[in-house]
Amino acid sequence: MLTFTYRTLDRTGTESRTTIEAASEAEAIASLKQRGLILLGPDRAGRFDLRALLATEIGGVRLSASERADFTRELASMLAAGLDLERSLRFAGEIASSARMRRIVEALRDRVRDGASLAKALSTQAASFPRLYIGLVRAGEESGSLAGTLENLAELLEASRSLRASIIASLTYPALLLVAAVGAIGFLLTNVLPEFVPIFAENGVKLPESTRILLAVGHGCAVGWPYALAVLVIGGLGLRALLRRAVPRLWFDGALLRLPVAGGLLREALAARFTRTLGALLTNGVALVPALAIVQEVIGNRAAVAAVAVATEAARRGKGLARGLESARLLPVRTIHLLRLGEETGQLGEMALRAAAIHEERTRLGVEQLVALLVPAITVAMGAAIGFIVASLLLAMLGLNALAH
Repeated sequence: MLTFTYRTLDRTGTESRTTIEAASEAEAIASLKQRGLILLGPDRAGRFDLRALLATEIGGVRLSASERADFTRELASMLAAGLDLERSLRFAGEIASSARMRRIVEALRDRVRDGASLAKALSTQAASFPRLYIGLVRAGEESGSLAGTLENLAELLEASRSLRASIIASLTYPALLLVAAVGAIGFLLTNVLPEFVPIFAENGVKLPESTRILLAVGHGCAVGWPYALAVLVIGGLGLRALLRRAVPRLWFDGALLRLPVAGGLLREALAARFTRTLGALLTNGVALVPALAIVQEVIGNRAAVAAVAVATEAARRGKGLARGLESARLLPVRTIHLLRLGEETGQLGEMALRAAAIHEERTRLGVEQLVALLVPAITVAMGAAIGFIVASLLLAMLGLNALAH
């Protein structure tokens, strides 16, 4: 027999700790229900759970964005097939891709089995399910279309995952090329070029100015890299602490969106996230003002959050969403026009989703064009740097050859 301890409520509403011996957890729960007790959950007071402690310390109880998308798609498919919510959660837990995901799904199932709504169960796992997710599920439950809402939510999460994966895949090659270029140049400056210094010194060769500069740079890299690394770490931590303050972070995020080339790409990506999230909320029955409040929590950029807050106030006063966003001049003009058209035709949610599809495609194309420029630019810069190093070394070698003659 095993011993289980639970937090329970009796018929008078008094909460207590109840300990029971049973062959399994299911049998223990059934016995508690026979006594007329309402199960609140397992009691972990005074227990030391090393696995739970480690999971909490390293963030192991949090679902990744990919796991959240997979769970949503699987749950939507099971509900659409006619299964009830508790069985759907049980199957989702059984096919979970990791032990972490299985524990979270089982915790949701326990809550639902005890009578909680799915939205309420999700709110107990706030680290894994953001407010946007919970708000959409709550709207789906209230409208009686949970399966359809989860289907739309799965499409939202999968579109976000696809866009992020596309950007990462496109930027991987330029990043590796840049690392290889910096490594090759650093190796030449710190290991290859200094090997020739004793030869030139023994023969009294006066080194060209370019060669002396390269030797000085190589010596500085070889000797000063720990200090440079320390400066970078301290500077990074200081910048991170500074950006936690509201005013510097607002200025920094606004400056990012106004960069000459990257700023346009960032605005397209921001518009895609904003319209995709807003459209998903509106088409699932969330009112405009509450939807905008949720959007402010997921778009990330503080300058955009401030612009959406102004637009939210304008929408609350009946002046329209597009007009409020237009005054900020952060989102692309296309976004404003499509949202205004949606307001005029009474199809704001649908037009927001159409705008999202356009902006997501433009973001992909923009990243591809940026990569198409970055790869040859890095290659040319690396070739020029290596050519300059080799030319400087050859000039010094010519001076050595002249002394020999």
